[in-house]
Amino acid sequence: MVDHLANTEINSQRIAAVENCFGASGQPLALPGRVLLGEGILTKECRKKPKPRIFFLFNDILVYGSIIINKRKYNSQHIIPLEDVTLETLPDTLQMKNRWMIKTSKKSFVVSAASLTERKEWISHLEECIKHLLTKTGRQPCREHAAPWIPDKATDICMRCTQTKFSTLTRRHHCRKCGFVVCADCSRHRFLMPRLSPKPLRVCNLCYRQLLAEKKEEAEADRRQMEPIRSATQGYEPSSGDDSDKSDDEKAEQWPADTEFYTSEVSWSSFHS
Repeated sequence: MVDHLANTEINSQRIAAVENCFGASGQPLALPGRVLLGEGILTKECRKKPKPRIFFLFNDILVYGSIIINKRKYNSQHIIPLEDVTLETLPDTLQMKNRWMIKTSKKSFVVSAASLTERKEWISHLEECIKHLLTKTGRQPCREHAAPWIPDKATDICMRCTQTKFSTLTRRHHCRKCGFVVCADCSRHRFLMPRLSPKPLRVCNLCYRQLLAEKKEEAEADRRQMEPIRSATQGYEPSSGDDSDKSDDEKAEQWPADTEFYTSEVSWSSFHS
């Protein structure tokens, strides 16, 4: 189906329609060989409360955004490469049913569908696209994923110290490493995690200690790896690269005659059929 729709006029029109719905705030989506396979509304578990989001599945990316006017205008466009996606089915809760998690190296979040059938269709088509893309590129599935943020309303107290109670004046914060809801005192540190951001991110005290320990172990491993190289080059001074003006006879007199220089010991609403 993908090969049949690629580079067709109807596919180009559908992608252009999605671009127009996001307007100037969205990135261009048309690329040679890219196919729009389907779209639908899913409920995304956000920090404050679950919110409806529009999702578009392409053969190589997943795009979602906030709904301003249904089928006419969206914003807050997010683009996720399918090569980076792993899916995990989740049990129902009292608030949300038909849930699953979309996990990536930069961001992981929970969504739910309107019905069990719709969830099965979403997961089936996503897994098919991911499998095809990984086979095509030769890449391995992503093994490291960002922790999903626990919703604010999941707890009234800090999930680390279990003492601080949140209020209008006592803000909730999220650790970018574990996703826990924590107070300011339990998340005073920031740590550089290049996989997530080029800037240091807020982390809880426990994760900060763990990250520091991991960094120290990596530095020690690098030191051990470099030690044989340092030992092999120890005692050598770099040459100046200048040739001496002395004659060959004068040079020879500087060395003992018996010196050996070398030795031998060295609702899925828009699928296209």
